[in-house]
Amino acid sequence: MEEQDVIKGLAALAQPLRLQVFRALVVVGDAGLTPGAIHEALGVPAATLSFHLKELVNAGLVTQERASRNLIYRAHYGQMNALLGYLTQNCCQGAACAVEDGTTSCTTC
Repeated sequence: MEEQDVIKGLAALAQPLRLQVFRALVVVGDAGLTPGAIHEALGVPAATLSFHLKELVNAGLVTQERASRNLIYRAHYGQMNALLGYLTQNCCQGAACAVEDGTTSCTTC
């Protein structure tokens, strides 16, 4: 992952509403959500929601698909995992990390 992509992704998630929207999309998985469903769940005005969804799409963290008359937004797990991988790529000064209960912990920390 390029550093520029990391900066765009982190900047997109550094806004509270965008973080809430992204987390909501992660929770629902591949089914995704329409803007109407996100509006109902988070109580965000449509114009505000549209702006924030555009920012998440531009950062590559969310995908948009047209299904008939609806737009479906989904978390882009590949990009999310690439961002997390970039952040942890050189942890522990190259030492192996232990994985317990699905979380990674550094044995040297």
